[in-house]
Amino acid sequence: MADASWLTEFPDMSRRELLTIRKTLDSAYRDFSREYGDTIESLFDPLLSFLVWFENLLIQTPWWIILFVITAIVHFATRSWKLSIGVVISLMLIGYFGMWEDTMRTLSIITVCTLMSIVLGIPIGILMSRSDRAQSIVTPLLDVMQTMPAFVYLIPVVMLLGIGKIPGVIAVVIYAIPPVIRLTNLGIRLVSKEILEAATAYGATPTQRLFGVQLPLAMPTIMAGINQTIMMALAMVVIASMIGVKGLGQPVLKSITNQYFTLGLLNGLAIVALAIIFDRVSQSYAKRTQRHLEGHDHG
Repeated sequence: MADASWLTEFPDMSRRELLTIRKTLDSAYRDFSREYGDTIESLFDPLLSFLVWFENLLIQTPWWIILFVITAIVHFATRSWKLSIGVVISLMLIGYFGMWEDTMRTLSIITVCTLMSIVLGIPIGILMSRSDRAQSIVTPLLDVMQTMPAFVYLIPVVMLLGIGKIPGVIAVVIYAIPPVIRLTNLGIRLVSKEILEAATAYGATPTQRLFGVQLPLAMPTIMAGINQTIMMALAMVVIASMIGVKGLGQPVLKSITNQYFTLGLLNGLAIVALAIIFDRVSQSYAKRTQRHLEGHDHG
């Protein structure tokens, strides 16, 4: 029995060690953020300038011009009059209920976050599709990014960069980027070997095969990834509002703390309207590109 005495001491020892490790890590991160926080923040200055410019552009441009441009983009992407009319009605209602400015703020941050996710995500997905080793390294990271609660990675970002637009963008991108990486990788890997062998037989280089064969054939899958990324970015809007990102998330947050049911509901519905517009447009565009490709294949 005397041999088992270490069992009673073990929890205290492990607790003390854990406390020491935590204190060491906390102070190391604090020192790092004090030392390099400003330098890292300055790296994001061009992005912040662009974000502020784009937000001001959307807010200051007359509403009817924005309405026309968005409807034109929707119609170009979908070729659907029903969807275009639906978008006009949704945006008119958003303006009627006084949520236009917040919607434009949300639209600007979602657009920037989605573009960043695409620019970073598609090359990482291509790298994963070409290298099993890269896939085995990146996949666990994506698992962590998708399963860790969003509040958890807000902590280091806010400690490093403070409160504002840039920490919000970083948090949204971390949360939203995994689908576009995963589905780019999957789409390229699903391209049949026979087609690639035929392209090689015609003398295509690896780069020509990637851009001429693999990416076009994987485009519907990649578009599905982009669609998911947009949905996840919109889902982060309310959480990002907690660290100072202005937009539709802030009134929702205010309505939770002050129990304003109607305010929360209306702004929540505006987020849903944006989500449906993005979803339908990206899905319709994906279907059109697929039909276009199949037309080429039959030709």
